[in-house]
Amino acid sequence: MSRIEELAESLGRALGGTPEYRTLARAKECADDDREMTRLRNRLVEIEGSLQTALQRGEQPASGDMENYEAALGELQALSVYQSLVAAQSNFDRIMHRADAAIQQGMRAGSSSPIILTS
Repeated sequence: MSRIEELAESLGRALGGTPEYRTLARAKECADDDREMTRLRNRLVEIEGSLQTALQRGEQPASGDMENYEAALGELQALSVYQSLVAAQSNFDRIMHRADAAIQQGMRAGSSSPIILTS
């Protein structure tokens, strides 16, 4: 395994151990176990398929399909389990943005270094 892969694996373990990641994993599990959320997600996929089929044929999607999609999406977004999932994802995204910024800073520092490190 290369040094970069080792560092990436170490970073992955560190990220996986954060409270934000554990909260996100629990929120995903709860979302997967929630029957109403599953029903609404399946309904949205079904409606999306209908909309996409109409668009591929060059037709305007049926207004009823659009209304049904918006209604199902509104119901989904109103679910507390969905809101918890979105909040958990947002919190973990903040951690990932900070990690990405640190990686970018390290890359800039590494690219300007006259010393070449070998693995």
